[in-house]
Amino acid sequence: MRVGILSYPMLFQRDGGLQIQLRETLAALNRLTPCAGQPLQVQLVDANRERLADYDLIHVFSAINGNFRIVEMASELGLPVVLSPLLAPSWNRATARRAALADRLVGRLTDWTVQTSYAQTKRALQLASLVIALGEAERDAITQGYGVASEKIRVFPNGVNPHFFTANGELFRQETGIAGPFVLMVASISPYKNQLGLALALAGSTLPVVLIGAAARHELPYLQQLLALPHVTWLGGLEHADPLLASAYHAAAVMALPSQGEVLPLCVLEALAAGTPVVMTAQSALDLPDSAFALRKVRWNDGAAQRLLIEQLVARQPERARVQALVSQFSWDRVAAQIAECYVQLHAGSAHAV
Repeated sequence: MRVGILSYPMLFQRDGGLQIQLRETLAALNRLTPCAGQPLQVQLVDANRERLADYDLIHVFSAINGNFRIVEMASELGLPVVLSPLLAPSWNRATARRAALADRLVGRLTDWTVQTSYAQTKRALQLASLVIALGEAERDAITQGYGVASEKIRVFPNGVNPHFFTANGELFRQETGIAGPFVLMVASISPYKNQLGLALALAGSTLPVVLIGAAARHELPYLQQLLALPHVTWLGGLEHADPLLASAYHAAAVMALPSQGEVLPLCVLEALAAGTPVVMTAQSALDLPDSAFALRKVRWNDGAAQRLLIEQLVARQPERARVQALVSQFSWDRVAAQIAECYVQLHAGSAHAV
């Protein structure tokens, strides 16, 4: 079975959670032994040189940025389509009603020549043969916000690279000279991710803030605001496989991610894999049972609560092995095996339908 993976054309012009998810999923799928005796060949599709019709199944990552057109074309060709939409968990029936009203208004004003991104995403979800959510919160967003039947959805969380479980903080301390407790935040530099809110919340405390993440040109003024604060250190963007990134996770007293919204942030899973507790936004699809001792959620704009939770975790550091156990089951190979099983079932179903 030949499976083609696609997303929007500019995807790999930057690095982030989606890019890591796609690369790791692709690599893990191609490490699998044949599922149900059926060889599996999975590759990125070069849409400029290849045709979707040359594949047996299409897997689309992200439901935005015009990707609904990929789903439409594959559907027209009669190919099974798996969609990993990566939707914010804030979608519900109320927001869906407002979005649908806005789409109708835009349609009337433009003689139905313009669609909103909500309508495009909804079409992609409707046409997909199977939808993969990263967590129960995203599943709820898909069913309540877009009216997709729950039977069409599977929940497969992301994996964690093994080297984060064996990280050591010594490299970070040698490279930065920061030996005491500090708060780490790993995310692209932007107001949406809210580094400044975190830094201001911790102003006057004894905890320095270390930021890792690339800054786009239009975010440089925001970055300058951050660097003007004496307790903030910025290490720039680091490659996902850079040993300094894993070392920073291990060396930190707390990892913080008070952004305005996340689906299932890899940086949180990676920090936990390194044994470091996390304070993160409440707007997230991540839900780990019995994790409150090491994973605390808070409103993105509540700086006072963020500071309180961070200071509590610093004062009473949870046992590292216990923190790591929260994500010990999150492996890319496990995710790939679950996805491959879906591929085989969909392909078999489409073959019977012919």
